[in-house]
Amino acid sequence: MKKLLVLSIVLFSVCLVYSKSTAKSGYKVIDKISLEGDGGWDYLFSDDQANRLYVSHANQVQIIDEIKKEVIGKITGLKGVHGIAIAPALNKGFISCGRDSSVTVFDTKSFAVLQRVMVTGTNPDAILFDAFSQKVFVFNARSNNVTVLDAVTNKILASTALSSNPEFAVTNGKGLIYVNLESASSIAVLNTQTDKVENVWPIAPGEEPSGLAFDAETQRLFSVCANKLMMVVDARTGKIIAKLPTGSGTDGVAFDTAMKCAYSSNGEGTMTVVKETTDGKCSVLENVLTQKGARTITVNKLTHHIYLPTANFEAAAAGQRPKAIPGSFVILEIVAQ
Repeated sequence: MKKLLVLSIVLFSVCLVYSKSTAKSGYKVIDKISLEGDGGWDYLFSDDQANRLYVSHANQVQIIDEIKKEVIGKITGLKGVHGIAIAPALNKGFISCGRDSSVTVFDTKSFAVLQRVMVTGTNPDAILFDAFSQKVFVFNARSNNVTVLDAVTNKILASTALSSNPEFAVTNGKGLIYVNLESASSIAVLNTQTDKVENVWPIAPGEEPSGLAFDAETQRLFSVCANKLMMVVDARTGKIIAKLPTGSGTDGVAFDTAMKCAYSSNGEGTMTVVKETTDGKCSVLENVLTQKGARTITVNKLTHHIYLPTANFEAAAAGQRPKAIPGSFVILEIVAQ
């Protein structure tokens, strides 16, 4: 995922969308969970039923009890962690490791490593477990393809070529996978039975999409883009429903079904809250202050707590990426007050 950390906010009007960024709904950072270790981070994943938060952090995954707010396990010895996928009924988890192009399979009860699987491409990034097909989809960013694993046996079933580099992906739970294609500014649709691409939908004026979320009830996709836009797309037709302003350095988005809100994590230090209303419209409800570098996100859909990883940064010279201050890595916890 992108590592852009930009400081400016640009808000502008778009058709069929109105901004309520000045109306405060009460979202607030209620805690900062400090974690040991330094190095970069990428995706994090909330196992909602278990109240466990899996955090990618340099060469390890740290597992947090969301209630006690403490680390209850670690999976170490990994090489360039990107994403985590959990298959609850199988008591298994899957971690994409970009530097050695592998997937680490682990036991979610003991956190013991079960197997390491070499993928069919390079630099695996996003990873997704699909309960409908009982498959794991591994999106290889550098080789523009998808490695498909059998979640039960860990065997490779297929390798699917894509027209561009994949970013985040979601499932509709009924046989389709949607994945952002960054360089092509599109969303690809994969059939989980054939493991083939059925459609590719351009999402202009959205550019270089990264994070992707899905509302199963309304069949809408929320794709956040590098040019400070969230594109709302009909998951049945590919039609653009709305375009909304977000912030700089956006890399992730999460959707809370009960709250009917999509949350865009912006690395500049804000979280854009987008609300779906009963009349079918979407609007920006609020831009919540978070912390610089908080660019990826997950939400527990049962507790409605939102989590974003970040750290404090040293001052950087113009044109250079700031360095994280050692010992400052935290998980921000946000709720609606």
